[in-house]
Amino acid sequence: MSALPGPRFLNTVLLGGSTPENLDAAAAAGFAQVELWREDVASSSVADVRAVLARTGLQLTDVQVLLDFDGASAATREGKRAEAVSLLALANAMGAGTVLVPACTANDYAPERVTDDLRWLCAHAAGHGLRIAYEGMAWSRLHSTLPSAWQQIEQVGAPNLDIVVDAFHLFATGRTADDLWDIPVERIALVQLSDVLTQPLPGQVTAQARHHRCLPGEGIWPLDMLIHALAKRGYAGPIGLEVFNDALKSRDPHEVAREAMAALEAVLAR
Repeated sequence: MSALPGPRFLNTVLLGGSTPENLDAAAAAGFAQVELWREDVASSSVADVRAVLARTGLQLTDVQVLLDFDGASAATREGKRAEAVSLLALANAMGAGTVLVPACTANDYAPERVTDDLRWLCAHAAGHGLRIAYEGMAWSRLHSTLPSAWQQIEQVGAPNLDIVVDAFHLFATGRTADDLWDIPVERIALVQLSDVLTQPLPGQVTAQARHHRCLPGEGIWPLDMLIHALAKRGYAGPIGLEVFNDALKSRDPHEVAREAMAALEAVLAR
């Protein structure tokens, strides 16, 4: 039995069917929640997706994703703010409570604007009753590690700004579960698990992240150490899979969702 009692979720990026089919597959496999992309809704409709969520009982871990928002350049800042307003409205329309925002990856980012941008975003999110889940990615320009992302969150000082723990970005940068220790467990918004068959090489991290992750427990990463660290801290929030894998995405979504749930429960039970 897992020491992590939180709801299990599946990021829909793993599945290659239509949005209703993917949601049905996730629910049938036993997932309680899904991470939903704006593209999932755009390929269907708000009404249709909400109908499937209501029928299946699936909850939304988050709606994603707002890329390259914090520290956006002068040329893109207003456009990014308009995009943010649109995504927050979509999250509200979908009945979600959280919007996922990775730390900026753009080459022309303005680091001096990051804190102000995040404060602006959190204020607008609070007006919608939403939380922002902030994720430092391995190729983020300023915050590519958990400690760095957490320091940024502390600097912003907004109660609705929490952190994402993503196994890929943790281990791809050569970090360990020790990065969790200064982060209050109640400020972890969600935990995303995946694995890799080979350690990403410099210059290949992004491609591997977007195409060649594998299900947890099928690769080389010490996911048990991360899981044990979370359990020791008493983490009880959402934990699930974010697996970008072209081969799995090409297969039947119901079959893949069942395999994903089996892999998740197996690695959590170690």
